[in-house]
Amino acid sequence: MDERTKAIQALTAQRWRVSLILSGAMMLIYFGFILLIAFNKPLLGSSIVPGLSLGILLGALVIVSAWILIFLYVRWANNNYDDKIARLTRK
Repeated sequence: MDERTKAIQALTAQRWRVSLILSGAMMLIYFGFILLIAFNKPLLGSSIVPGLSLGILLGALVIVSAWILIFLYVRWANNNYDDKIARLTRK
């Protein structure tokens, strides 16, 4: 196996690690929220300010966290993965 193939495989492994870490983080956030709904409804029903419960706030934060994790992946891919893979496939 030549150096280029090894570098591409290492880069692919790195991409998988980043993807799995971010996917795991999203699953933890989402299932944590679902478990709170299932096992602690009174907590989520508590009012933070009039018209806004903790459950609504956390639900919105689940959506925002998905956007943040997507942004982190795109930023990582643009700054690291895309440039390196382009250099390796150009040769």
